[in-house]
Amino acid sequence: MRQFAHRRFVCHPLTHMGCSLLFAASLAAQQQVPAPNVAGPGQSAPATAAKPTQAATQTQADHSESAAKPTVSPSARRRAAKLFLAGAKLYVAGRFEAALANYQKAAALDPENRDYPLAIELARNHAVVALVQSSAKERNLGNKPEARTRLAHALELDPKNASVAEHIHQLAGDAIAEYAHESGAQPEYTLAAPEELDPAPGTHSFHLRSASPQLAQQVYKAYGIDAVPDSSLRATSIRFDLDDATFAEAAHALALATDSFSLPLTPHRALIIRNTQQMHTQYQRGALETVSLTGLTTNEMHDIQAVTKNVFEIQKANLDENGGVLTLESTPATLRAFNNTWSDLAEGRPEILLEIRILALANSKMRNTGLQTPQQMGVFNVLGEAESILNANQSLVQQIISSGLAGPKDIATILAILIASGQVSNPIFQNGFAIFGGTCSLSSGTCSPAAFGLSPGASGFNLNVNSSDSRELDDYQLRLGDGEEGTLKNGERYPIITSSYSSQLSGSSANIPGLNAAGSSGALSGILASIGSAPSIPQVQYQDLGLTLKATPHVMRSGDVSLSIDMKIDSLQGTSLNGNPVLASRTYTGVATMRANDAVVVAGEMDSSEVRAVSGTPALSEVPGLDNATEKNTQQSSSTLLIIITPHVVRNPHGIGHSPMQILEHSAQRAF
Repeated sequence: MRQFAHRRFVCHPLTHMGCSLLFAASLAAQQQVPAPNVAGPGQSAPATAAKPTQAATQTQADHSESAAKPTVSPSARRRAAKLFLAGAKLYVAGRFEAALANYQKAAALDPENRDYPLAIELARNHAVVALVQSSAKERNLGNKPEARTRLAHALELDPKNASVAEHIHQLAGDAIAEYAHESGAQPEYTLAAPEELDPAPGTHSFHLRSASPQLAQQVYKAYGIDAVPDSSLRATSIRFDLDDATFAEAAHALALATDSFSLPLTPHRALIIRNTQQMHTQYQRGALETVSLTGLTTNEMHDIQAVTKNVFEIQKANLDENGGVLTLESTPATLRAFNNTWSDLAEGRPEILLEIRILALANSKMRNTGLQTPQQMGVFNVLGEAESILNANQSLVQQIISSGLAGPKDIATILAILIASGQVSNPIFQNGFAIFGGTCSLSSGTCSPAAFGLSPGASGFNLNVNSSDSRELDDYQLRLGDGEEGTLKNGERYPIITSSYSSQLSGSSANIPGLNAAGSSGALSGILASIGSAPSIPQVQYQDLGLTLKATPHVMRSGDVSLSIDMKIDSLQGTSLNGNPVLASRTYTGVATMRANDAVVVAGEMDSSEVRAVSGTPALSEVPGLDNATEKNTQQSSSTLLIIITPHVVRNPHGIGHSPMQILEHSAQRAF
C-alpha cells in the first residue's frame, strides 16, 4: 500500500518550471517500491495467485524480458529524487549552478529517469545566461578582468555556446583596440633610419647682427651642434633678436630669417641649405612606406589617396587596387603625420549604447457618494389606473373571483393578488404612492373618481469608490555609432480605410434625361440578378500610433555625450471626420548633453483631468451643509510619461581629450 504525505508547495511567481520541478521531485521521493509477496515455509500462496490473469501473465513476461537489463536500486532512486527536489528549490531561488550540480548527481544515481537530463540542460542554460549578463555589466562598468573571468566560467559550463563565443570575441577586439591606441607605434625604418639632431637642452637668448652663414653657425653652436653652411646660402646681413628660446624655436626662427632649411648629417652636425625647390629635391632625404588598405572599397581607397596628395602633399602615392596597398614616398616627418592620422581613421568611430526606458504611470479614481433624491414625480388617477389594469387582465380577474379569493368589487384585493403573483407588473403600484383629492377605502376596496396618486421617483444612497493604478516599464537598448541615427517605435499600427473598391455589376442604367441606354434581354437580366451584390474591397493605410523616437548620439572630446532627439507621439482623438479617425500628434525636437553612464529624463508628459457632478433637489442641494449629503460623482484621472535615456560609451578608440597636433613639412617652409 502506498502512502503519500501532505506537503505544501510554494510556486515561484515568475516561472512555472519551478512548481513542476518541485511537484515531480516530491512525487518521486514519496513513491515506495512494493515488497514482493513471497510465501513463507510451510505456508501456501494465496488462492488468487493460482489463477493468473492474462494481464498478469503479460506483466511477468515483460519483467522476464527486462531482467537482463541493469536496474536502479530503490535506495538510489530515492536519493536521486531528494537531490532533484533540492536542486529544484535552488533553481527557484536563482542559484542555477548549485541546482545544476544537484541535477547531475541525481542523473548519475538514476540514469533511467528522463527528467534529470532535461533539468540539467535547463539549469546550465540559465547559469550561462546569468554569467553572460553579469559579464556584459562588468564590461560596461570598465571592469574588463572580471568580465573575462565570468565569460571563461560560462565557457567551462557550455563550451559550445555561440553567445559566449561572441562576447569573448568582443572582449578580444576591445583589448586589441586598447593596445593599438596606447602603444602609438610609429613606423620603423629598418634599412636606413634617418638622422636626427640631438641638441643640448635649455634655452638661450640671441642679439646678433651678422651674415646668414655666420649667424647659422652661432645659433646652432649655442645648442652644441656644428652647422655647415652650403654654398647656395646667401650671405645677407641679418639682425637676429630672440629671448629664452629652445632649439626648435631658435631653428625655426633662423630658417625664416635666412630663408633656409637644415639637413641633419649626424646627431651633432647639420648642413644649412638655401630653401628652394631645387635644393629640396637635391638634398632632402625621403622615406618609403606601404600602407595596407584591406577591407576598403575602391572608392574609399581613392579617397585615401586623394587625402595623401591634397592634405599631406605627398605626390608620390601609388595605389594598388588589387592588392589593397598604398605606397608612399616622402619625408619621415610627413609620413609620421600621415600614420598618426590614418591610425585614427582606421580605428573607426566611437560606439554608444543607449539604454532607453519608457515609464508610463496612470491613475484613475471615481467616487460616487451621497443621497440620491427623487428627480421627478408622476401624478395619476388611482381609479382609472386600476381599471385599466383590470380590463387588461379580465381572464385572471375572473379566476380570482371564481376561486373566492376576492369579491367582484374588491379592487384593491384583486390588484394585490395580481401583483403578488407576478402576472402583472406595474411600477406605480409596486413603488408606492400618496393619495390626494379623494379617498380610497382598503376595507371596501373602492376609490372615489377624484382620488389621485402622487408617485415619487427612485431614491437611494450611494457609497461607491473605484480606483485603479497602472504602471508600465519598457526597456530598450540601441547600439549606435558616433553620428548614426537610430529609430525606436513603441505602439501599434492602426488601420485606416482610405477608400473601397467593389466589382459589383449593376443591370440598371442611369436615369439621365435625354439619354437612352441600351436594353438588356431577359436572359441577361437573369444573369445579373443571380450575381447579386459583390463584396467591397477596402483600401487600408496603416498609421503608426504611439511613440516614435529618433536619437543621434555624438561623443564629445570631454567624454560627454550629445544626443539629438526627434520625438513624436501620435494618438487617436475621440471624434471622427467622415468616418475617418482624427489623430492627435505631439512632437519634440532638441539636443541634450549628458555625461556618460548617467541617466537623464529627456522628455516628460503629464495629463490630468477632474470632473465633478452634483445631483439632487433644486435649491435644497445648494444649501451649505446639505450639498454634502446629496449625490456627488467625482472622477479624477492622471497619466505621466517619462523617457529616461542612459548613454554608455562602449567603444572610444580616440580616448577623451584632444588628439595631439601633427606638424607637416612643406616645400616652402620647414617647421620644427
